[in-house]
Amino acid sequence: MSNDVVVAGVGMHPWGKWGRSFVEYGVHAARAALTDAAVDWRDVDLVVGGETVRNGYGGYVAGATFAQALGWNGARVATSYAACATGAQALDTARARILAGMCDVALVVGADTTPKGFLAPNAGERWDDPDWLRFRLLGMTNPAYFALYARRRMDLYGATQEDFAQVKVKNARHGLSNPYARYRKEVSAADVLGSAVVSDPLHLLDICATSDGAAAVVLTSVEHARKLGLADPVRVRAISTVTPTFPNTVLDMPNLSTDSSAVAGAPERTFKESIAHAAYEEAGIGPEDVGLAEVYDLSTALELDWIEDLGLCRRGEAETLLRAGDTTIGGRIPVNPSGGLACFGEAVPAQALAQVCEVTWQLRGQAAGRQVEGARVGITANQGLFGHGSSVLLSR
Repeated sequence: MSNDVVVAGVGMHPWGKWGRSFVEYGVHAARAALTDAAVDWRDVDLVVGGETVRNGYGGYVAGATFAQALGWNGARVATSYAACATGAQALDTARARILAGMCDVALVVGADTTPKGFLAPNAGERWDDPDWLRFRLLGMTNPAYFALYARRRMDLYGATQEDFAQVKVKNARHGLSNPYARYRKEVSAADVLGSAVVSDPLHLLDICATSDGAAAVVLTSVEHARKLGLADPVRVRAISTVTPTFPNTVLDMPNLSTDSSAVAGAPERTFKESIAHAAYEEAGIGPEDVGLAEVYDLSTALELDWIEDLGLCRRGEAETLLRAGDTTIGGRIPVNPSGGLACFGEAVPAQALAQVCEVTWQLRGQAAGRQVEGARVGITANQGLFGHGSSVLLSR
């Protein structure tokens, strides 16, 4: 039995700092996705909202919030939260109901209005919350973890700050023609290396910003897609929302230490490796079939890690691909043709859905100015705080 569902429509609100309610962004993206799918809002029978916990009570019940803003139509609603993996979890919720035969058309929406500066825990004292503790005890903002991962990569594989800078150069070039990107400007390696050091070895231009933005996806069953006249649609072949396997021997934000492997040996795969592996297994597709990848480049160095975690090359070889131009548009395996978070910034509940939007446009041949020619399979990679995996595999 196939687990495929169809991406009938996608839509986004441009990323930036607009100073408006996340609901406004989400409605914009939702209407764009419905228009793209040629689906009337009244025909949507499920709305899944990705919640954002920084925007007041309405952010916690995003499914109903978006359903009300679009105009009550009697649809079922659900709300998902998995930090940066929220969009994938919301998409999986919609897919499950479609595959169960309880829904024909689902609208999945994620939107955010972010605070200025670093993302930080909500106010209050929570001594059993590692996310709160790392700020209170160590002053460990997210970029401090990104720097630890970068330093690990340098020590293990010989990566250099120049390699990290070239990731930014590549992604900035990719994002130039993306109408939804916040930053659309050429960047040189010298610009990156000359920007302020935030957390050694990472500079300001190595690290993504926080942004306002939204993305939406309309999913349908394969049978309903035929009724809509979609002859060769993009299909969701797999969604991976796996959690780590004990012992977790690679430091994972926001934790302050790893698990010991003294008694129980290290698992066959790291957490991030297991995310993509589960997607490949479900879809029956291997990394050799992938034509492009949208990955979670919180920092330039993390993009290199993800290339290996996705199995696109062997461990320690990502720099070789980068230096050869293989990860740029026109290369063997383009990574972040959208421009990635380097050009967008973080809009937490929306970013996993934004990756799906980009892969859909690429597989349809609609990514003007940044098109990966001949792409038939694309994969996304993401990760949410507290062990939330996120990978979506799509094909034409």
